Amino acid sequence: MIVFELTGREDHPVYRALEVANGRRQYDFLRSIVQASLDIGRPFLSQHVIKALNFQAITCLHTDPPPQHFRVAALMDDFVNVVNRSWETTDAVALATYVLWRLNNIHPFINGNGRTARSACYFVLCLKAGGWLRGDPILPELIKRERDEYCQHLQVAHDSFAQHGQPDLAPLHGLVTRLT
Repeated sequence: MIVFELTGREDHPVYRALEVANGRRQYDFLRSIVQASLDIGRPFLSQHVIKALNFQAITCLHTDPPPQHFRVAALMDDFVNVVNRSWETTDAVALATYVLWRLNNIHPFINGNGRTARSACYFVLCLKAGGWLRGDPILPELIKRERDEYCQHLQVAHDSFAQHGQPDLAPLHGLVTRLT
């Protein structure tokens, strides 16, 4: 069952209810993969983890393949490689902020890109901190509550990247810092 195909809209009450339930499952899954990664002693980000986070967010809402775009695979490979090469030398918030922006910038999925980016950002923060971060609600939900500011900061990063080839992540970094 794919709810969007049955209802034809994302504002349908059944769609919204399943979206909330998926969010809860995504956070439970996020907690389990943070712990598994730490237990194994191999903290790193992979496309498989990102795809699994997205699957949890959109299951039964939309079909799950990424959009047909010839550059998505190469952009995702490069993105994951940059994160993993920077793992030991980059501050946790700076790396998590980059993950948050770049996943939104690439926009690899048919739906759930923002939810997946916020979860992947939190995944990186947790692994860099050595465990699940204290606080309720957790960072992905706090960012979502600050949606207008979050979107403005993403736009600054997108625009600077388009103009200069480098994203201005300072405003987004400030938001993540303030909320963690």
